[in-house]
Amino acid sequence: MVAITVILAAVIAAFVLDLGDSVGQEAQAGVTIEVDEENNEVQIEVMSLGNADHVDLKSSDFGSDTSEGDSDISGMTVGDTVTLSESSPDDLNSAGTISAVAVIDADGTETQVSSEDWDF
Repeated sequence: MVAITVILAAVIAAFVLDLGDSVGQEAQAGVTIEVDEENNEVQIEVMSLGNADHVDLKSSDFGSDTSEGDSDISGMTVGDTVTLSESSPDDLNSAGTISAVAVIDADGTETQVSSEDWDF
């Protein structure tokens, strides 16, 4: 009876441990986003990467020429700072939302780590 219980416990443990390995982890990074409504600017700084390889900025509210027309700015690493301004029509629209997304390149994991709205 004890042997059956031990074997059953081992099978359950092996099953549970396998499941634990197959669960992906979220990408982690420390990012600050500050909205300066007086100067109509949004400043983004990557403070730490955690387990992420880099941070991308995503928004559908960038101006027409930001990041060569894309709706994101990619590849930011620790210490990188970006200041976007509404005064330059190529940077920001007058209102919107910007999100910082941490990325793990090996498995393509993307996790939103910060988000901020602006309305100038």
